[in-house]
Amino acid sequence: MFTSTAKITSERASGYLQQLCKHFGHKLEVQFDPQAGQIKFPFGQCDLSAQQDVLEMTVSAETQVDLAKTSNVIASHLERFAFREKPKLEWRPATAA
Repeated sequence: MFTSTAKITSERASGYLQQLCKHFGHKLEVQFDPQAGQIKFPFGQCDLSAQQDVLEMTVSAETQVDLAKTSNVIASHLERFAFREKPKLEWRPATAA
């Protein structure tokens, strides 16, 4: 399993979490509340956490290619939703559990 994490700082952290989950919830399995969410793609998964003004996203997938795809899908949608803030996402490999 491959995993990467990215964080953005925004006063709308919880709003972006909910917006991403609602958007993907039309076609995918999604669970969320204002502080945490999970989006399950056919090629990977994204776990989201919003605490105060930080949105943390952790993507995981079976292959490096699927991890990149999952990261790109989440990043492109967040960038569209947060276009006023122009978030810069830097995905970093997560430490092994």
